[in-house]
Amino acid sequence: MHVLVVEDEVGIATFIKEGLEDEQFIVSTTLRGDQAIDMAMENTYDLILLDWMILGVSGIEVCQAIRQSSGPNQQTPIIFLTAKDTVQDTVTGLHAGANDYIKKPFSFDELLARIEVQLRHPQQSSVLHLGNIQLDASTYQTWVEDSEVKLTHKEFLLLKLLIENKGTVCTRKQIIEDIWDIHFDYDTSVIDVFMNAIRKKLGMKKEDQRIQTIRGVGYIAHDH
Repeated sequence: MHVLVVEDEVGIATFIKEGLEDEQFIVSTTLRGDQAIDMAMENTYDLILLDWMILGVSGIEVCQAIRQSSGPNQQTPIIFLTAKDTVQDTVTGLHAGANDYIKKPFSFDELLARIEVQLRHPQQSSVLHLGNIQLDASTYQTWVEDSEVKLTHKEFLLLKLLIENKGTVCTRKQIIEDIWDIHFDYDTSVIDVFMNAIRKKLGMKKEDQRIQTIRGVGYIAHDH
């Protein structure tokens, strides 16, 4: 497994690199965000560890550039390493396309566990429908009738989960585990932010019953 570590604190970068190499990972490192983008466009990685505040361009910009590209790491799992820890910071990172978010300082065991979770599940390909909404999981494209709708990576995965489970309530716990691979106590309010964005982009009004909020529980999709 090949991991790219983007971290401008040399001590932390060395700590991560040595720990991962002891676990038989191949590790590439860079201190700069602009160089990280170049590396991600030219090489294939199994996972990217990305610091938020780095030299050159920010980790957010690096993450966005990778997700918006057609390069080899468009769907590669990305874990943010950062001292930022507010809900809004978390939402910003996840909206940029990150799969997980680990706050500094962290133990290597916790980091390794997060990495193992991200490498555990392969992507599935299929075309899904919800009324006049269509998702193509092989290309990560979404349409409403004939108009393409640009969803972020996490917005797409959340909508895909709901459509795959049409007629069944997806609990907040299930969503945070399936979409963000977070299996511990976590502030699930980030889900509401993503759901509001999805509904707005799809042009859904309050009375639209295709995606219903089950207050205090989760969400359910219907083919209405």
